Formats: sequence, C-alpha cells, structure tokens
Amino acid sequence: MSTFTILTVCSGNICRSPLAEQLLRVGLAPWPEVVLASAGTIGLTGQGMPEQAADLSRHFGGDPSAHVARLLTEEHIETADLVFAMSREHRRAIVELVPRAIRYTFTIREFARLIEGITDDDLEDAAALPLDDVTGRFSTLISLAASQRGAVAPPVSADEDDVVDPYRRSDEVYVESAQQLVPAVTAVTALFGDAATVIRA
Repeated sequence: MSTFTILTVCSGNICRSPLAEQLLRVGLAPWPEVVLASAGTIGLTGQGMPEQAADLSRHFGGDPSAHVARLLTEEHIETADLVFAMSREHRRAIVELVPRAIRYTFTIREFARLIEGITDDDLEDAAALPLDDVTGRFSTLISLAASQRGAVAPPVSADEDDVVDPYRRSDEVYVESAQQLVPAVTAVTALFGDAATVIRA
C-alpha cells in the first residue's frame, strides 16, 4: 500500500506539533494510507508532552501517551509528502534545511486559510483519479493549496498564520494555542475527506 506522509513541526516537539500530529491522526483515521509524524527545530529529544498539552490532546480524542520528542532532520522533511509548520519561523527553518520543500510546506493555519473557499468543483484533479488511489488524491491537494497563494487575500496580520507557543506559559495560553490549532486541523481533515470521496459529475 502506498502511503502519504504528513510531518508536523514546531520548536521543541512537545506541545504544538505533537498535538497537531495526534489530532490529524484522529481526523484522518479512516485512511490508513496516511502516516503522521512530528519533529522540532530545536527538539527536546526524548521528552514527552507537558501535562497541559497532553490533556488537550486527550480532550480532542488524541493519544499523547507514546509521544517522544525528536529533533527535525533533513530526512524527515525529504520523506514527507506534506509538511505543516506551526509558525512562519518553523516554515523558514524547514525550507533552509531542504529548499525544495518550499513546494509542500505550509504553516497549518496558512493551509487552512488557503483552502477555505475550495469546493468539490475545485477538486477535479482528485476526482479524475480512481477512488482507491487515496495517496494520489491527497497529493493533488498540495498543488491546489499552493495555487491559492496568489488568489486568496493575505491575513490582516501575518501572525494569523502562526499557532502561539504555549511552552512554559499559563494554562490560558495552552487553551489559546489549541483554539488556533483545532479549527485548522478540522479544515485540513475535512478537505482530505472530500478529496478521498469526490467523484466526477
């Protein structure tokens, strides 16, 4: 079975990127072709998630129990089909490591913003593929989202493409971070579901 790998990236790989990884895993569970992984640009190697982040994961149906932080490498990026950075800073770090990754790297909130207006009619490349070619269908979403970069209005503030870092901050900041991340994950998983099931009219 061919696979489609999604990598999520933050700084320490203990708060934002593992939460994104775990929530994407929940939303994309119907498609075993999808492989989820995460890493950190300054990964706190070997550490688990702080209790606040782990609690948020469980609240939204995730499983934080097995997470172990790791440092981002070129190989992680090169073997991913789609990379979701948690901030523009992380996106820059990813592309500095692997320049060609600019084609398939987005901040997760940027990706959600770019795909907001996409309809089934826009999924013609996915619809043209067999229903059982799930990885092929998902691959079409990368270029589709990238094509929206010039067509969709930029955010009022560039910060709106970032997920705030809650590490060593208050419970309220952890909640704020999740409130930014969860809608983006929901938008991503909804689009992937549409791409997996759309058929030509």
